[in-house]
Amino acid sequence: MKKPKKPPSPPVYSKVAPERLQKWFSLATSVRVNGKYLHWEKFRYHEPPSDLSVEEWWHAVKLLRQSQKQSTPLADKSGQPFEYLTDSTIQEKLHQIDLGAGGRISMPQQITNPDTRDRYYIHSLIEEAITSSQLEGAQTMRQVAKEMIKSRRQPRDRSEKMILNNFLTMKRISEIKQDRLTPELIFNIHRLVSNDAIDNLDAVGRLRNDNEEEEVAVYDTEGNILHQPPHASQLPGRLTELCRFANGQSPDGFVHPVIRAIIVHFWLAYDHPFVDGNGRTARALFYWSMLHHGYWLFEFISISSIIKNAPVKYGRAFLWTETDDNDLTYFVDYHLHVIDRAIHDLHEYISKKSKELKQTEKNLKNLSLFNHRQLALLSHAFRHPDADYTIESHRLSHNVVYQTARTDLVRLCDLGLLVDRKVGKTIHFRPVQNISEKLKTLD
Repeated sequence: MKKPKKPPSPPVYSKVAPERLQKWFSLATSVRVNGKYLHWEKFRYHEPPSDLSVEEWWHAVKLLRQSQKQSTPLADKSGQPFEYLTDSTIQEKLHQIDLGAGGRISMPQQITNPDTRDRYYIHSLIEEAITSSQLEGAQTMRQVAKEMIKSRRQPRDRSEKMILNNFLTMKRISEIKQDRLTPELIFNIHRLVSNDAIDNLDAVGRLRNDNEEEEVAVYDTEGNILHQPPHASQLPGRLTELCRFANGQSPDGFVHPVIRAIIVHFWLAYDHPFVDGNGRTARALFYWSMLHHGYWLFEFISISSIIKNAPVKYGRAFLWTETDDNDLTYFVDYHLHVIDRAIHDLHEYISKKSKELKQTEKNLKNLSLFNHRQLALLSHAFRHPDADYTIESHRLSHNVVYQTARTDLVRLCDLGLLVDRKVGKTIHFRPVQNISEKLKTLD
């Protein structure tokens, strides 16, 4: 990825003929081109309205954008503020997120049902942990990472450690979602994501120092600097201001909570306050902000899985913002698309799992391995993966003698579909984690 072309400098408007300016503004009626909020890098290839050069069209659109922008307390290294606008396209996306991620309209029953929600919660944590780590260079295969987390084995290398750290961080974010953001809380999050997973362990949980060894920058593949973050001496003050903004304490008027979360993400990434682990920390803060403002669905979705599918767009959204007069709209627009896609993918995933469940139950009934009591228990187990059975509960459910109930459950254990454990004097039976996959081997 290379640094995008910087937009042309605006003309001296006093030197442009009034009738010409009037022509610009009469033909530039939208901040978007064909529905897209374009940077000059893409804008310049579009056909301008009749009788305008592409540069004139750009300047007119820029003025229209500027008239609608709102400032933020985030400033660049030279003190110039970052700004953004919320046109009708952005407002519509925010409205849909409000309905779909904060309320309970059209929410799948599987994640509102206490018996099944944990399965989707853990899936989301694992997905986000893996893909967020892969964005930062982790090489572990997905199946291996899932096995490590679910079996609770110790990580074997740095990639696995990164993934486990992210998993634990996301769980922690859910626990502290009601807390106000402070520098110390950010340091704690950084400690979680970085524990034994960066070169300089002394840099974990603290701001980078003002020395040559800890200077950081973002480079392209040819070694050219794409982004030079603020000097280390500015970081304590900027981190404090970031927390004030995240907590709604800045004198910035109303900022939609979703946009606030997106700006918090951008702010931490722009400042790059740590020697390493900035991207993971920034995404964790985005989740904290969304959950803090009541968008409960974000416990179940993964934004990093969407970003990972097109990482260049992620980086480009940062660069477009920085190279076009600190216009945060590029990053806001991109991030809203990511959120929309992540919510859509959650619904698709749940729909897919529901179809698989129905098919599994259908296949189950075609097997001659089980009697009707075992079929009923397995059907219940598919829908309630954390269910707990005893010989007595099975006996009462089907009105059979103790020995018959025991034989049913022991047989399911022998087939690897249930696991047993002793609690006091009673034996309890629970479904294995991969019960659907295990059942396929019995066909």
